[in-house]
Amino acid sequence: MYEQIVFSGFGGQGIQSMSKMLARCAMAAGLQVSWMPAYGGAMRGGTSNVTVIVSDGEIASPMPCAGEVTAAVVMNNPSLVKFESYLRPGGLLLLNRSLIDLRPVRGDVEVLAVPANEMAEELGNARATNMIMLGCLLARTGMVLPSVMEGMIGEFFAAKEKLIPFNREAFGLGVRFVKEGGGHDL
Repeated sequence: MYEQIVFSGFGGQGIQSMSKMLARCAMAAGLQVSWMPAYGGAMRGGTSNVTVIVSDGEIASPMPCAGEVTAAVVMNNPSLVKFESYLRPGGLLLLNRSLIDLRPVRGDVEVLAVPANEMAEELGNARATNMIMLGCLLARTGMVLPSVMEGMIGEFFAAKEKLIPFNREAFGLGVRFVKEGGGHDL
């Protein structure tokens, strides 16, 4: 198993948190992990991206390689423009259709469009978009069991215990969205 995932969006959308949670969860599951963030000085509102590699074997390089990325989680138009080309043929393009009004150019990748902002607002907190997207990613790829991530949410938010139930709910909403066949219409 080898997954190379790029997470990208504006600073403040939870890109770093989402990727850290995946990395920690994969490590807890006994997998090899590489986590490589990249963001500018203006973390809130500037661009942010992270490459996470999850593998059951050794990882040769933490750098994202164009044409080798297995999944891209894109939260805004600039991220789609930049990272769509990084996907390998047949890769997963998971996009936040609430903020992306561009159409993907490639026809050789699977597109899963999630109305993440609207879903988060229905839960009562617009900051939950990253947890919804993470739920969608894990439900679609199966790289780590969603039940393992639900446990990791408890660890990740241990210092802010009141956030645990809400984040588990948002994550579960993303999992259910994919399992119920959502996201294939643009």
